Amino acid sequence: MTSGTLVLAATPIGRVEDAPPRLATELVAADVIAAEDTRRLRRLVTDLGIETTARVLSYFEGNESGRTPQLLELLLSGSRVVLVTDAGMPSVSDPGYRLVAAAVEHGVHVTAVPGPSAVLTALAVSGLPVDRFCFEGFLPRKAGERSRRLASLAKEERTMVFFEAPHRTGAALAALAEAFGPDRPGAVCRELTKTYEEVIRGPLGELVTWAEGEVRGEITLVVQGIAPGSEVPHDPDAWRALVAEIEAEGATRKDAILEVARRAGVPKREVYDVVHRS
Repeated sequence: MTSGTLVLAATPIGRVEDAPPRLATELVAADVIAAEDTRRLRRLVTDLGIETTARVLSYFEGNESGRTPQLLELLLSGSRVVLVTDAGMPSVSDPGYRLVAAAVEHGVHVTAVPGPSAVLTALAVSGLPVDRFCFEGFLPRKAGERSRRLASLAKEERTMVFFEAPHRTGAALAALAEAFGPDRPGAVCRELTKTYEEVIRGPLGELVTWAEGEVRGEITLVVQGIAPGSEVPHDPDAWRALVAEIEAEGATRKDAILEVARRAGVPKREVYDVVHRS
């Protein structure tokens, strides 16, 4: 028997009017719909003004590993399986990757309904460079792991896009400001395409202050990469000289050390030790 087709269907990140026309067509034609939240799927179907006779199965982070073999079996038996998540494109920081990998491994046809993306929308409205960018998903929740992840991005020249939960946005912005410096340009994109959409642009230090209030809604963070050629060589003498130069411009020693560490892509403790040994 010829195997079926896996359709990754993008869903609106805000307004239902943003749904691609083909989304309704695929939901109607599906044999099986795998949904991150079956209740949201029912609302979406109602909002689109359609009916579907497809078999609906839940497919979310908690059951993704166990459900994937079942969905693969349905695909191999010839079913057309449409995968939808709560918002945006499946498998992009959402369930889907395991199923796509399994389908590809078994020769199942995989296609997509292109549509809304919080990553690209935030990037486009951020006002930051868009010619080269990278998506980093959610930062680790634990402070130590988060700091290590950001240290690995210290020399990243591309604009970076992150997802974040509203209650962790303040901590994430503080960690970004510490890792990249408070003057690094960034943007907080909140409730994109929804009624209360808001984009706050400015240096990371100012965004940290903004986040001291209550942060609500879906959050996407965009941060400018390091300017090409602004890196500092791994040379203690160069670090000392640059700290002195930045101090002479009016910065405190603490801020000067932080800035040199950011440019050199090393922990601030290393620069601190070098400066205070001299």
